[in-house]
Amino acid sequence: MNYAALIPLFPLVGFAIIGLFGRRLGSEKVIGSIASLAVLASFVTAVAVFMGLTSMPADARSFTVPVYTWIATGSFSVDIAYQFDQLSILFTLIITGIGFLIHVYSTGYMHGDRSFPRFFAYLNLFVFMMLNLVLASNFLLTFLGWEGVGLASYLLIGFWYDRKFEGSGIVWTGDAAKKAFIVNRIGDFGVLLAMFMLFNAFGTLEYATINAQAGVVLGGQETLVTMITLLLFLGCTGKSAQIPLGVWLPDAMAGPTPVSALIHAATMVTSGIFLIARTNVLFAMSPTTMAVVTGIGITTALIAGTVGLVQNDIKKVLAYSTVSQLGFMFTALGVGAFTAGVFHVMTHAFFKALLFLGSGSVIHGMHEEQDIQKMGGLKKYMPITYKTFLVGTLAISGIPLFSGFFSKDEILWFAWLNGSPILWAVGALAAFCTAFYMWRLTALTFLGKERFDHHHVHPHESPKSMTIPLIILAVLSAVGGLLGIPHVLGHPLHLPNLLEEWLAPIFANGVALLPKHTGDHTALEFTLMAVSVGIGAFGIWLAHSLYKDGTEKARALGARFSAVYKLLWRKYGVDEVYDVLIVSPIVVFSRSFLWKMVDVVLIDGIVNGSARFVASTGNVIRRIQTGVAQHYALIMMVGIIALIAIVTVPMLK
Repeated sequence: MNYAALIPLFPLVGFAIIGLFGRRLGSEKVIGSIASLAVLASFVTAVAVFMGLTSMPADARSFTVPVYTWIATGSFSVDIAYQFDQLSILFTLIITGIGFLIHVYSTGYMHGDRSFPRFFAYLNLFVFMMLNLVLASNFLLTFLGWEGVGLASYLLIGFWYDRKFEGSGIVWTGDAAKKAFIVNRIGDFGVLLAMFMLFNAFGTLEYATINAQAGVVLGGQETLVTMITLLLFLGCTGKSAQIPLGVWLPDAMAGPTPVSALIHAATMVTSGIFLIARTNVLFAMSPTTMAVVTGIGITTALIAGTVGLVQNDIKKVLAYSTVSQLGFMFTALGVGAFTAGVFHVMTHAFFKALLFLGSGSVIHGMHEEQDIQKMGGLKKYMPITYKTFLVGTLAISGIPLFSGFFSKDEILWFAWLNGSPILWAVGALAAFCTAFYMWRLTALTFLGKERFDHHHVHPHESPKSMTIPLIILAVLSAVGGLLGIPHVLGHPLHLPNLLEEWLAPIFANGVALLPKHTGDHTALEFTLMAVSVGIGAFGIWLAHSLYKDGTEKARALGARFSAVYKLLWRKYGVDEVYDVLIVSPIVVFSRSFLWKMVDVVLIDGIVNGSARFVASTGNVIRRIQTGVAQHYALIMMVGIIALIAIVTVPMLK
């Protein structure tokens, strides 16, 4: 299947064509078609590879396609090679499938933008880098994609670099892009250190070798394993916006809405989930790291979920929702439920891409208005957007039988089984927040009375290029969960958990290292499932009661709990704390020492001092050139006498 290597090639070709000749192509239709077809070609090829894998034996569904030798020096050798197995092809299908729909959507959303070619060139570049990340057969190629998506996200977040964006002290969209880039570099440094330690231990960076020999090479070295996995996890907290490096994601909403859907819902932010899933054996060998992953994940899920309760920007609500849902995924990975975590990646890609694109449709129809307090009653103006958005809301809220119900329930169940009842309770509370803020968002946007100015705003439904992707994503959000039906539901109906069976070989070695639980827990799992559904339903009912007629009831409630509201509105003061403890000291240190001392005094002093020394020496030497012949004759005589002395004095001795 050497043709499989074409998957990342297609978007690279699209990027090159549009990047070099975009202005000359002229027509938006031509540019949008090239970019979209490039991703579609990758998706079709990925489907062909997937079908080829299904025809192989279950325990041998893996092959590597080498492209060329990238680095070969001494004992160190790294190839540009792509590894195709159950995990990588699943992420590839998500990236290219969702990516294609977002490209099609963007042709309508970005219509008329002066930088239309540049936008689609960046989108193709991002998809190319993301495919390298998930298909790489070794850490170094993954790191190339890892850094590449960081670059592409920087370009896309700051795409409208000349626009203002008020948020977390940020004024311009370029500042939001810079914040995302810098914060991610902190996590990337951790991944780089982990790679050095892995090469030192294994002598290679190939995933297959590391996963196969982990028990032999690192057996009994729990401290070393913990250091490696914690450094890898530091990178994951950056890319996947977890505490302490999650502050960049909400501000990344400064970019165009399709960017939010592609990068911050379906692909880039799941990079951390992928890296842990790919190296699940290493993580399973360190109970300490697994506990840290669980703690960070559940804390992030709850904190981001509570902040989302009070946001009024339609995209900011979804941004904090993304951070919270990523926390759920990390919680699943931390308790050893690797398949459940990846399952939630898939369902989240469906409904969060749908919700972000739905919000973009609202913004488009409301002439760039993003404040949900200034909306209301839009369902009669935008019926397709409303119906599809409603499906996404029900899916993310965990309402049966939508996709989010199956994946969220699996995570909560394993949080109880492999974690503790307290962990389940915190997760259930975060799920309540999800249901509440999502219905609050839906009610204030589409239901109730109209709160916008009819003289300046004329809501309308989006074009088909935007609504057709919404419909497709709504269908996936509704039925996508059937791929991973939990055993407690599927067994009585003789329905298999297809996703678990598909991914079982990938996680077999990692799961084998985790504690086993025996016994029949059917009654307990059904009970917890019913309770979690009830909690989600209660969150929807409470939000509907408060916001169905506007914000008056909620304002009165907020006034009663003003201290809590202010705390949530300020996002627990995290940005302020970062500014006081990290940003300001670095700025002061940079200005007072690095700039005024190192740069001005030391570096400029050396450069300018060298120039002054040369000038002074020249001033002395040029006095010899007086233009008077007698002086030249005198100097010549002195020189001759000096030479004679040098020759004769040793002879006299």
